[in-house]
Amino acid sequence: MNQVVSRRLLIVSMLIVIPLLAAGCQRGSQGDSAQVVANAVAATGPVSPEPIEVATTDWPWWRGAERDSHAISVQVPLRWEVGDRDGGLQNGAAKARPSKSADAGTVVWRAAVAGRGLSTPSLWGDRIFLTTADEEAETIAMLGYRRTDGERLWSCQLHQGGFLVTHDKNSQASPTPACDGELVFVPHAVQHDGATGIWVSAVDLEGQLRWQTLAGGFNSVHGYGSSPVLYGSLLIVAGDCDGAGFLAALDRTTGEVRWRIERPQKTSFATPTVAHVAGRDQLLIHGTSLVTSYDPLSGEEIWRCDGPSRAAANTMVADDELVFASGGYPEKFLLAIRADGTGDVTDTHLVWKKRKAVCYVPSMLLDDGKLFTVNDDGIAKCYVAATGEELWTERLEGAFSASPVLAGDRIYIPNEAGKLYVFRAADKFEMLAENDLGDGGFATPVIVGGRIYLRTNRWLYCIGS
Repeated sequence: MNQVVSRRLLIVSMLIVIPLLAAGCQRGSQGDSAQVVANAVAATGPVSPEPIEVATTDWPWWRGAERDSHAISVQVPLRWEVGDRDGGLQNGAAKARPSKSADAGTVVWRAAVAGRGLSTPSLWGDRIFLTTADEEAETIAMLGYRRTDGERLWSCQLHQGGFLVTHDKNSQASPTPACDGELVFVPHAVQHDGATGIWVSAVDLEGQLRWQTLAGGFNSVHGYGSSPVLYGSLLIVAGDCDGAGFLAALDRTTGEVRWRIERPQKTSFATPTVAHVAGRDQLLIHGTSLVTSYDPLSGEEIWRCDGPSRAAANTMVADDELVFASGGYPEKFLLAIRADGTGDVTDTHLVWKKRKAVCYVPSMLLDDGKLFTVNDDGIAKCYVAATGEELWTERLEGAFSASPVLAGDRIYIPNEAGKLYVFRAADKFEMLAENDLGDGGFATPVIVGGRIYLRTNRWLYCIGS
């Protein structure tokens, strides 16, 4: 074992995961509760890269099974109407007004979502999972819905008290849950028993809390929003912040820490991703004024490149050879980097860069050799991914925090006011539809099984034929 790994394991073995007497989980309105004592300690055992089996009808984590926001479904509604903007529709099956076009859709059902949260839904089997926070009571809960009709099946309280300061456009329940078919995982930044940090919770599909682990310390400036990444037997979480930044991998069955590394001590909000690029799996994350690639099994750094900004709040994308990173505070750059290097590749592997109308919060989208971006101000662009040649630029109305999703040759993206745009994924811009959701929000659409699942400020929608 080399000295670097030996030192890392020594650091991990000193990490004490504080036991947590978990709050109760409630099913529906029955009020049944169960308490779980979670006492996860650092571990140094083997990890497995074996992939999780995901059905084509599932969307188990942020950006979908392949982490690229590509929907398997191509027969997806293009236009629909949700009816009463003031919420006249009742929960359950909705009598919306479908369009008369061949691409007509309708609201199959909608379910009320109490509290506030920005997390995107995750889908596995007949379940939908999302999180919400009651900011007055200072509680965070995971909610489980039935996929067929939107009935809420259970609510599992994850935290009570200990809320940290957050930005007005952030929430206490922003990370998107990730599901491996047995457990649903989500991290939150809270204070518990004097320990302020990123607490990771695992809930089973019936709404029972199974374990909670303190992954690392966290100093909040504008809150937390990074979603977890599942890779083989590992659950990977980021905690970029001033003074305590880290990247950690937990055993997804037990919550035990498998590896943990320090990150540059700067506040950032990006979600990491794992991509198979340049012939190997790479764990990619940007922000903290660096783009960095790690070995997802060990946390060992592979390469790093300066930029694109101190803070980033989106997720990188990659093709077979290049990775793309966009950040927006205070610097504004979009970088394309060749991913076959080692060490510092700043002067050797930067292929192209842009500095106008780049994305801070919305993630980018790759398809058929083209890179599509919609930035926070609604400026949409299409580039040739290999060269950075700009093919077109258009402006969409409104401010944007959600990320684009591809279904067939269509890109779907809602603005914060609740208008969902659909445009062609092509080298020439073509607007296909504008749909008024009747309610604003920040979450990204999920498109699977021919249906669109979308969380707004007050509702969870299912839109289908």
